[in-house]
Amino acid sequence: MKNIFCAAVLMTLAALNNGCSSTQKIELMKPEPDEALPLTYTVTPSYISFPVSLTLKDIENQTNKALNGLIYEDHNLEDDKTEMKIWKNDPILISEEDKKLKITLPLKVWAKVKYGTSALGMNLYDTREFNLNGTLTLMSDVKMNNWKVSSVTELGTIDWKESPTITIAGKQIAITYLINPTIKMFRSKIERKIDESLDKTLDFKSNMLDMMKKVSDPVELSPTYQTWLKVTPQELYATDAELKKNAVELSVGLKCLIESSIGQKPKSSFSKEKILLKPISNLPDRVAANITAVSTYQDASKVMTANFKGKEFGSGKRKVIIQNVEIWHKRGKMIIALDMLGSVNGRIYLAGFPQYNPQTKELFFDDLDYALETKSRLMKTANWLASGMILNKIRENCRYSIQPNLEEGKQNILKYLKNYSPTQGVFVNGQLNDIAFEKVQLTNNAIIAFLSITGNVKVNVNGM
Repeated sequence: MKNIFCAAVLMTLAALNNGCSSTQKIELMKPEPDEALPLTYTVTPSYISFPVSLTLKDIENQTNKALNGLIYEDHNLEDDKTEMKIWKNDPILISEEDKKLKITLPLKVWAKVKYGTSALGMNLYDTREFNLNGTLTLMSDVKMNNWKVSSVTELGTIDWKESPTITIAGKQIAITYLINPTIKMFRSKIERKIDESLDKTLDFKSNMLDMMKKVSDPVELSPTYQTWLKVTPQELYATDAELKKNAVELSVGLKCLIESSIGQKPKSSFSKEKILLKPISNLPDRVAANITAVSTYQDASKVMTANFKGKEFGSGKRKVIIQNVEIWHKRGKMIIALDMLGSVNGRIYLAGFPQYNPQTKELFFDDLDYALETKSRLMKTANWLASGMILNKIRENCRYSIQPNLEEGKQNILKYLKNYSPTQGVFVNGQLNDIAFEKVQLTNNAIIAFLSITGNVKVNVNGM
């Protein structure tokens, strides 16, 4: 928005330079602004759909964090003649096999085994302790339905690096028949632990809501002009999750409001409790965003003044220097007040309504004229300013191409679509088509521009 009205100022100054070269003092009545009513406008919702991919490596890392150290302990020797402690010995490995997660769990086992016999009324028992290394293989079926992740894990094989044995009468006696049943008794607990870990790792609902909270924090696009972009999520959609290409994949859709503003950082209006979560069968991979750009007249005036303050315009002896620019709203039009020194000293007022030509991508003022309070006094003090030739020249030349501004806005947004990470381990990439200017609306205290943009976005989760 910072340059929307630049041409109006420049061309007005150029027109002034065609007048007399002697300095004239202009004292005009100010067209008072309309009453500043509460700022109200309608924001058109945006719809952003994007695939989400969670790599198996990331699931593996999160599972290793959740399942660590001692994972099973049994102190009762008498019930099954075995005491046992089991630790995760090395990192868990996760891969894909037949549309399921194949989980390889290296184990370190300490066991105390009671062995022997009872004969002729005598108990001939002894106990031995063992330290063993082995690997469990589990298969897990992971699904997400209606934003709820569920996994069903089943124990597959048990592979020992060496068979558990004891020495009796100088002979090595295998006791795998004692150890394996104990491990299988433990299977329900380890299966549950794996499921709990996967459910936590694949908690898309919490992860997406956390990401939406970060996304809703307004982002400063231009520190120079204090331009902010604010996204307010309203609804989230998700398809069922699928396991393919060594990743868990699903599509997520977001209904949100997108607003741009100038000035102080706007407050986030994000509320986790108000976001609706909805299941959906399929979603297109697209962005259809409607951006509402809001600039109060006060902020726009500051930007305009900063752009032109102290600059000199003219040729030869006819020169003016802009001192201040102020704009406001009155009776459905924009008032542009110009304070200047030089061939003309004082303030003049112009009134008009900004329009947009989508073919030329130009902003122009429709029916630009001197403000009514100004015209009669101009006739007395500087008749040449009110001449039809001067005003017609202003109308003809008061046009401004916003194509560079739209491209600059696009480039600012693209910064957040090139491996942008709103939170650790989450990366956003995408492409945008050209930003389209739809219309401009004047309120009593702000200029509101409506823009639209299309494109596509993809979210990868890797390295949380």
